[in-house]
Amino acid sequence: MAGTSRTTHAKRQKERMRQEKQAEKAQRRAQRKQEKEGGEVSPAPSKDLVVTYDEEGNPEGLNFHDF
Repeated sequence: MAGTSRTTHAKRQKERMRQEKQAEKAQRRAQRKQEKEGGEVSPAPSKDLVVTYDEEGNPEGLNFHDF
């Protein structure tokens, strides 16, 4: 059973990275669309640290993308 948690954790990390990349792409697309329309480009929204919790309710550590 110890082997299953490692793959589950790896899958969770992979999915989280995929979602972050997808969100960044969507933000870039929206920015390009706004530039095409001739509107002013607003600066990137300030990122507040987001604390994520694992399945047991414990906070997960911060990584490179949290800063």
